[in-house]
Amino acid sequence: MRKTILAAALVLASGQSFAQVDPNSPTVMSNFSYDYVEARIGASPVTFGAAMSKTVHPNAHVIGRIDSEFEGDFDAGAGFGFHAPINNWADFTGEMLFRLVDNSKSSGTDTGLELNLGVRQWLGPQLEVGGKVGYTSIDSEEDWIGSAYARFHSTELFSIGGEARINDTYGDQLMFTTRFKF
Repeated sequence: MRKTILAAALVLASGQSFAQVDPNSPTVMSNFSYDYVEARIGASPVTFGAAMSKTVHPNAHVIGRIDSEFEGDFDAGAGFGFHAPINNWADFTGEMLFRLVDNSKSSGTDTGLELNLGVRQWLGPQLEVGGKVGYTSIDSEEDWIGSAYARFHSTELFSIGGEARINDTYGDQLMFTTRFKF
């Protein structure tokens, strides 16, 4: 029942992002680019990963990501996200992802879903901070997850960042990322 309520709440919240009237209106344009390819390295445990996002609507994007310790394991997710401006320097975001997880703790590949909501904020012309909270239901395990990050945009097309993940597939983890905008 909780899964249905959370999915319905996320769909209702994202419905505003599809209610666009004028594509040139500043009230529906996001403050960030959602067209990127990302490479990342996690610490404690050491993982390697990649992600890709592509805008499919002025306020929606598709996303795919995968991480692994390269020990016969992986954590993958794919789905849709929405983004809408809060003000001139911040976006409200959310994602609905199908998750596929194969780790040493389970006896095979488990599937499930992830729902998350977050905020991205500019602190200056080159510094972005953000965070998200979410809910995962993979196999029969339900958990709350979270993350907080900071990203330095050295150029228009390249940025580096650090992210702290809380209670995700690999537990609490620090990630170091590079993002290439296309």
